[in-house]
Amino acid sequence: MLIQQKVDRSNFFSRSWAEFKVGFGDPSGNYWLGNELLSQLTANNSYKLKFDLRSRNNTNHWYYAEYSTFIVLSETDNYRLQVDGYSGNAARDALGWHNGMRFTTYDRDNDLRSAENCAVLAGGGFWYKWCYECGVNAVRNSDSWDFHWAGLPGGHALLRSRMWLQCK
Repeated sequence: MLIQQKVDRSNFFSRSWAEFKVGFGDPSGNYWLGNELLSQLTANNSYKLKFDLRSRNNTNHWYYAEYSTFIVLSETDNYRLQVDGYSGNAARDALGWHNGMRFTTYDRDNDLRSAENCAVLAGGGFWYKWCYECGVNAVRNSDSWDFHWAGLPGGHALLRSRMWLQCK
């Protein structure tokens, strides 16, 4: 089941808490399933998570990252992320750095940066920490903030990303 897809560097993911809660977009383009449904689906830990990642520097190759544990807690816990069990050829567990984080959007700041909101700085909602190593919803394209996966062998800047729920 598709959770997320980003097909460009647009600001499509600069959305409110309410929009991320219910989901938006089209699975054939930019898309987010919705945090409420993610929470309901992952509550019993019966799914694993897979990322498909295409680097801007190596457009002929897809990288992947899989996680054997992927749980999104309820809205009462701000859709806190529980993720573990990385494997794949993405060379680095970029999402694991975000483990335990609550979801952040431009209108609900749950990241660890006390003076700034990572969703405002980088664009797009996500489980930001002191912003991100896994920036699959980010929109800025400066040197500091970009649509990227830290440590990706083909270069961290992404051309496309997809997140999938897979049955265990």
